[in-house]
Amino acid sequence: MIALKRIPIALTIAGSDSGGGAGIQADLKAFSANKAYGASVITAITAQNTTSVTAVHEVPADIVAAQISAVLSDISVDAIKLGMLFSAPIISAVFNALKTYDGKIVVDPVMIAKSGDALLQDKAIKALLAEILSRADLLTPNLPEAARLLNCDVANSDDEIIAQARALLQLGPKAVLLKGGHADGDICTDVLVDKSGVVTSFTAPRIDTKNTHGTGCTYSAAIAAHLAHGEEMVAAVQRAHDYLHASICAADTLDVGAGHGPVHHFSAMWT
Repeated sequence: MIALKRIPIALTIAGSDSGGGAGIQADLKAFSANKAYGASVITAITAQNTTSVTAVHEVPADIVAAQISAVLSDISVDAIKLGMLFSAPIISAVFNALKTYDGKIVVDPVMIAKSGDALLQDKAIKALLAEILSRADLLTPNLPEAARLLNCDVANSDDEIIAQARALLQLGPKAVLLKGGHADGDICTDVLVDKSGVVTSFTAPRIDTKNTHGTGCTYSAAIAAHLAHGEEMVAAVQRAHDYLHASICAADTLDVGAGHGPVHHFSAMWT
């Protein structure tokens, strides 16, 4: 008789990317590549490719809640990644559905697609601030997203980045990973700040490629996967950071679309 082995399980609650490079599709790839079983709850269906988002269909909030209930009532989920939540009703449905969940939650505040298209309604930002951030074990904004959440200018120095990460902590999350991919310079630096005030930096050489579609989704999903393994936050972020860097390094070996192509989620397995 084969002995069953308890596997790490991660759940993504996010939008679907028909092009496969971001959203639910990227999350499930990242979960799998980082050795976690992936479950999913779809919040919105996007008609999307590497160049643009041409349509968004919002999934009714009660259906989002029903998906969450179906998963959590049967599957022991170790970590949850929240991505594209799109609207205030969906945010409220997710908040209420997760009230009794006691695992790790990573929140990637998806607002704008790589193509520049909006993935979060303006009126939903207040709901995100009021209902979701307080549940986050980790918040993972990029620099423009952080500025929008704080209603301020985009940080353009190391001191401003750390100051904004600390300001985001005051909104409720237990830790903030402020990602530096939108900054200038040959070195890309991400800054992790937790409630104790500890600042940890993660650096890597900036890669000259246009194929970075889904990097934020992939990064946060990989972190959730490692948290599902039971790793501590700094270790989980470091492992996910290294995985994402390798995935970006291999992105140009793929030939997907005419615009911003995806990273190579399985570069360690096939090229």
